[in-house]
Amino acid sequence: MLNIAKIKNGIVIDHIKAGQGIRIFNWLGLEKARYTVAFVVNATSEHMGRKDIIKIDNAITINFDILGLIDPNITVNVIEDEKITKKIKLKLPERVENVLICKNPRCITSTEAYIPHIFHLENPELRTYRCEYCDEIRSAGEF
Repeated sequence: MLNIAKIKNGIVIDHIKAGQGIRIFNWLGLEKARYTVAFVVNATSEHMGRKDIIKIDNAITINFDILGLIDPNITVNVIEDEKITKKIKLKLPERVENVLICKNPRCITSTEAYIPHIFHLENPELRTYRCEYCDEIRSAGEF
């Protein structure tokens, strides 16, 4: 049995699809953290079979839209005084800005650098997004 100390104040990112935790760990830059971070890979889960978990003993700001884009089934537990004070169930965001990049060379975002790359959720089951300007389709997995 693996034993990891309780989080005093921070967050636990739970129910990460096994193998996807490293993407989140790297995206958050946790390898440079000056506070305690526990990264558990392939933990046993009744509901998922296997899952990854990231425990962060520090209150940090996270863009939940990007986290939901990486894995919409994640649960974020906010910990205060060693107790869960809030559970956040993530989902695929309806709209993302400057996260996915349009690769269509004819899109206005290719020639006008000041225009934000805006995508809208096209198909939740396929996790695809449509460019607001040219209708190019991108997969959430391409982030």
